Amino acid sequence: MRHPDRFDGHMSEKWTAKDMADQAGRRAIVTGANSGLGFETALALATHGAEVTLAVRDTAKGDSAAAQIRARAPQATLEVRRLDLADLASIDEFAWLWREAHPEGLDLLINNAGIMAIPRRETADGFEMQLGTNHLGHFALTGRLLEAIRPDGRIVTVSSQAHRMGRIDFDDLMGERKYGAWRAYGQSKLANLLFMRALAERLERAGSSVASVAAHPGYASTHLQAVAPEMKGRGWQVKVMDAVNKVMAQSAEMGALPTLFAATSPAVRSGDYVGPDGFGEQRGHPKLVGMTPSARDDAVANHLWTVSEELTGVRYLDD
Repeated sequence: MRHPDRFDGHMSEKWTAKDMADQAGRRAIVTGANSGLGFETALALATHGAEVTLAVRDTAKGDSAAAQIRARAPQATLEVRRLDLADLASIDEFAWLWREAHPEGLDLLINNAGIMAIPRRETADGFEMQLGTNHLGHFALTGRLLEAIRPDGRIVTVSSQAHRMGRIDFDDLMGERKYGAWRAYGQSKLANLLFMRALAERLERAGSSVASVAAHPGYASTHLQAVAPEMKGRGWQVKVMDAVNKVMAQSAEMGALPTLFAATSPAVRSGDYVGPDGFGEQRGHPKLVGMTPSARDDAVANHLWTVSEELTGVRYLDD
């Protein structure tokens, strides 16, 4: 596998969605596509000709998002399907129904949906909500769909700069003894990168042409930042966050560019990580970026893979 920290000089200057190649004939799934980064990702892919499935927990919001996309791209080919990443049964149902409806297969799986720094909650299966949704849900979804991904397809997992503060605590993975909202978020985002790299290694060993890559949006203005204050009933914090976003954050459209570059650029290889090119990777146009030594720890990645298989009951790419 090519090293995820390589900088090979093949990056386009100030790449935007307008530089994306024609996606006609390609089929994509975008999780969390009803708003924010997921919406912008789905919009750009559909505008460039891809057939896009908006995988969302709330199908009414998904239908609204699809209508907005069609208003801006009347030629778009879209479908809305229910997917709750915090429920393994929902993931199984989504994958089965999608594969039944699309026997031709899948080209792009965009593991975008996520939650950030919320009070401790548990998924339907008893997992800590952030790890359960951000990592374990996408681990299970990818495993259920992997055989449907066509040659040269890509799996893009959306991580975060917060992976830099993350640590995988195998002794208290679900935060049952000690829970910190940001600590749990950092763990889940580190898990995203460990999963991406472990999957890339396994795909390569299996002789597959499918690529596993990752991206992060920098600091992008989405509703993600307001969810935790809303759950705590702190309206003032929501207003403060909105004000900070207006001054500090880049748009969701810009924040989606690393994901789109990771999904479509011929310069990207399996194991690569893409983020913004600005100061501190907080904003800007896509480029290959580095990750922490913790994200490159193969022993931790393999242990997390085994634990994730045990927790989700999803096993694939057996050695």
